Amino acid sequence: MDFNMKKLASDAGIFFTRAVQFTEEKFGQAEKTELDAHFENLLARADSTKNWTEKILRQTEVLLQPNPSARVEEFLYEKLDRKVPSRVTNGELLAQYMAEAASELGPTTPYGKTLIKVAEAEKRLGAAERDFIHTASINFLTPLRNFLEGDWKTISKERRLLQNRRLDLDACKARLKKAKAAEAKATVGVLLALCPLALVGTLDDTSCPPSWAEWKERYPEGWRLPCFFLLPLNPSVTRARGCLSLPEDRKLWNDEVDKAEQELRVAQTEFDRQAEVTRLLLEGISSTHVNHLRCLHEFVESQTTYYAQCYRHMLDLQKQLGRFPGTFVGTTEPASPPLSSTSPTTTAATMPVGPSGAGLAPPGEAALRLEEVAPPASGTRKARVLYDYEAADSSELALLADELITVYSLPGMDPDWLIGERGNKKGKVPVTYLELLS
Repeated sequence: MDFNMKKLASDAGIFFTRAVQFTEEKFGQAEKTELDAHFENLLARADSTKNWTEKILRQTEVLLQPNPSARVEEFLYEKLDRKVPSRVTNGELLAQYMAEAASELGPTTPYGKTLIKVAEAEKRLGAAERDFIHTASINFLTPLRNFLEGDWKTISKERRLLQNRRLDLDACKARLKKAKAAEAKATVGVLLALCPLALVGTLDDTSCPPSWAEWKERYPEGWRLPCFFLLPLNPSVTRARGCLSLPEDRKLWNDEVDKAEQELRVAQTEFDRQAEVTRLLLEGISSTHVNHLRCLHEFVESQTTYYAQCYRHMLDLQKQLGRFPGTFVGTTEPASPPLSSTSPTTTAATMPVGPSGAGLAPPGEAALRLEEVAPPASGTRKARVLYDYEAADSSELALLADELITVYSLPGMDPDWLIGERGNKKGKVPVTYLELLS
């Protein structure tokens, strides 16, 4: 395997420099470049969006698929990029059990017949649930996953790059600061004195520095071991070549300062460029919110459609079982009607509630002959149908959503019902399916 040792060593050096800078910042031993307040707000907003998107996604998955094992299985199939096998819903499984029970217990018995009817209704409910799960997954869960696995990963990558650029920038600033401090110290001068201080001060611009032998011969008792002291830079000191290393030190530190300044300019340019890229991605979170808002509306619409279908299927089941549509067994509290868009002028209630026992004809009593009923001279009104209604028998009038019919009441008639006319057709209609127009 071919390794680029020079690049490997360079990368290791950069990593070590960043680690040192990060550690010193944590211990308060190094300065840190702070981002502006607007940038910090964008970062906080992006983090909140990511966290809440994850929570909403997980809870929606629990809502659509309460079985943890099934969720894990779907997750594995998704990661393996394989199609998730079709799975029967709980309603469809219940319908299967009921149908098998009716077949074994006797499909012609009252219990068997009822089992078959309920099984058919549960099968339709299961199919509606399947459609709802499929629609919600495509219109709501998929966009949330795409954000977490696509846009957010890109944002996280650019944020890590920005963090590295900031550490490089601060490390360059620290190197430049140290280089300038060393240059200042060299400018003041470091004099290696092997002679008395007064002697060095006597050097002028024209004198040449003596050699080591001359120092010892001229001043055998006056020289001592090397010692360091500071002396202001002047031409006489500069020419004391035998005693000073100042010119070389100063040139060395000047070169170091120039190099540190060049590295700082490059690091600042890269940091500014990366900060701009990251800022643009973070500002795109607003577009993400708009997209998620649209998906949320679609999720609500699909859920509303699902519950409306369930409501209609249960009404049909009640009719088949001989129960009055709208009166659920075991409860007296009305539920909300499906997809009703009543206006302020609506005088009807929000849920079909069955008429009292007095309004129902007892067994064996002849049904009301509506063709013989004449509309009253006054009291007829126009009504708009809110949603479809299937007639339970010949005495009722089937309705279609949004159509206009003429309605009126007869003396002694149940208040939950009216007589409706559409062309030459006439029949009883439930008040709660109508919006009476003034």
